[in-house]
Amino acid sequence: MKQLKKAILFPLLLLSATALFASDDPDSVMDPHGAVYSESDFPSASQCAGCHQQIYDEWSSSNHAYAGISPMFHKFEQAINNLAPTIDHFCVRCHMSVGTALGEGREMPLWERSQVSREGVTCITCHRVSDSYNKVNGERYIAPGDIFQPVMGSSDGAGLRNVIDKKAAYRVATAKGERGAKIHNEAIQFETLDQSEFCVSCHQVAVNLGIKLEVVWDQYRDSPAHADGVQCQECHMSSVPGIPAAKEKGSKAVIGRKKVDPKGSHANHSFFGPGYPIAHPGIFPHHPDAADWSMEEWLEFDYRAGWGNEDFEEEIEELDEEPEFPEVWSDSSDREDAREIIEENLEKLEAKKEARKQLMENGSRIDGPFFLATPEAGKNLKFKYELHNLNSGHNLPSGSLGAQPEIWLNVALINPAGETIWESGYVDSVGDMADLHSADVRAGVIEHDDQLFNLQTKFLTTNVKGTDREMYLPVQFDVDQLPFLRPPAQPVSVMNHPPFVRMEARSIPPLGHRDARYSVPAELITSPGKYQLAVRARSRAEPIYFMRFVGATSEMEQAMNEWMLDMHPATVEFEVEER
Repeated sequence: MKQLKKAILFPLLLLSATALFASDDPDSVMDPHGAVYSESDFPSASQCAGCHQQIYDEWSSSNHAYAGISPMFHKFEQAINNLAPTIDHFCVRCHMSVGTALGEGREMPLWERSQVSREGVTCITCHRVSDSYNKVNGERYIAPGDIFQPVMGSSDGAGLRNVIDKKAAYRVATAKGERGAKIHNEAIQFETLDQSEFCVSCHQVAVNLGIKLEVVWDQYRDSPAHADGVQCQECHMSSVPGIPAAKEKGSKAVIGRKKVDPKGSHANHSFFGPGYPIAHPGIFPHHPDAADWSMEEWLEFDYRAGWGNEDFEEEIEELDEEPEFPEVWSDSSDREDAREIIEENLEKLEAKKEARKQLMENGSRIDGPFFLATPEAGKNLKFKYELHNLNSGHNLPSGSLGAQPEIWLNVALINPAGETIWESGYVDSVGDMADLHSADVRAGVIEHDDQLFNLQTKFLTTNVKGTDREMYLPVQFDVDQLPFLRPPAQPVSVMNHPPFVRMEARSIPPLGHRDARYSVPAELITSPGKYQLAVRARSRAEPIYFMRFVGATSEMEQAMNEWMLDMHPATVEFEVEER
C-alpha cells in the first residue's frame, strides 16, 4: 500500500516541482518537460566531506564511487543499448541514480554530467532513501533537498542533535542565511540501512529476458551467513576486508576539529569488493583538487610518461627544444600540480589493491596437490587441487553472471632441470585464458587449454545451426540479422530459463569447494627426480575479448591486466620414482 501511495504521489511531486523551479524562467514555463530538479537538490559527496572526511576518503576510491565513472561500464552500456535500444536507462538507474533523477540523458557524455552524477553511488544514493524496495532493479526514490534536509542513518541521530543543541560552539548552520558549516538538520534512523535487504535493489538484477545479471541476493538468501543473521554490511563495511569483524571505534563526523561521539562505531565506506578501477588516475579516485581541470583535460595528461615528475621536468629543461604539450598542460607548474593529485590517487589505488587482495584471500583457499597415484617416470601424472570458498555469504565468484568476473587456476609442472614442461591456466598474447573465446586459440597460434579450471559463468545460446554455444551476451547473433532482446512468450518459470538462452554456472557455493583435476602425459615425465608443482588462483574483472567486443581502448586493456590478481601462490617439491 505504501509503494502504491508513492507511485501515485511521485508524478504529482514532479509536476509541482516543475512549476516551482520553472516560475522564474519563461522558457521552462513554456516547456512542461523542463528541468524538475536542480543539482543543488542532490548534494555532492564533496559537500558531505566537510564533516565526514574519513568516510569521504574511504568512499572516494570505492567501487560505489567508481560506478558512474567506469569506462568499461560505459562501453558495455552503450554496446548493449546499440543491440537493444529498449533497455535505455536500465543500467544507469543503479550506476548513476542521481543523474537519472536529475533527468540526464542516458547517452550524455560523462564530462557533461553533473558532479553528483559522476559520483555514481554517492552519499545520498543511500542516505536519502527511506523506504525498503527489495527487488526493483534500481528503481528507488531518492528524496530531493539541499544540504540542510534530513538524512537517513543507522543510528538514532543523538550525536547530530547534540551538535545542533550546541550550534554556536560547533559553528554550524542548519538553514539558509545562517553562518557556519552547512549541515543536515536531522538524522532519521532507518533500520533497513544496516540490513542486507537494502542492497538488493541494485545487487539482484534481472533483464527483460528473465536472465539474472546480478545474483548475489539469491546466493545470500540460501547461504549459511543468512541463516546465522550475518548482514552484507558486516563483511563489506568491516574493519577487515570480507570478514564480519567488529566495527572500528571512532567518530562519524568531525566539525570544526571537534569530534562528534568519538566513542561511537565507524562503518568502513570502502565497500570492500573484488572490483577495481581502470580509469585515468586524475579522474578517479575522486579528489577535491582535481576539479581544477575538466575530465577532457585530464584525459590529455600522460601520467604514464611521467609528466610533472621532478626527473621528467628536469629532463625537459635540459632539452634544446621543449616537446609539444596540449595547451592546457603547456605550463610545467600546472603539470607539477596535477602530478601531486595523481600521486595521491595512485597511493589510494595501491591501498585499494592491497585491500582487494586481502578480501579475495580471506574468502578462498587452495589445498593440494593431492596425487591420485604414486608419481613414476614414464607414467601419466594425475593429481588435483581443491579450491575452497571460505565465504559463508555468497558464491566464489559472485555478482555478475556472464562475461565477468574471472577466477581460474594456473598450474605449472617443472622438471628436475628447472624447465616448465606442462602448464594449464596459461594466457594468450593479450592476457585471455586459452578457452574457446581466445583470439589466439581461434587463430591456431596457441593450443586450446583442455584442462582449464575456470569459475567464469557463461551464457549458453541456441542458434540456427548446432546446439548450445558459449557466449558472453544472452543474444542469439545467428538468429536475427539485427539482434534484439525479446521477452519470452511464456513465463520464464515454466522452463526456469528463457527460450534459447540459459547459463552455465561454475561458481563455488558458500563454504563449498571444487576439485581441479589434472593429468600430465607420460611422455613429459621422462626421468625420475625432484619435480615442482606451482599453483596460483588468478582473478580479473573482464576478459579482453569482451572488452574488444564493446570497443574498449588499448589503455583500458592495459589497466585491466595491470590489476590482475594472483592469489595463494605456492610451489611444492615432490619425488618422481623410477618405474
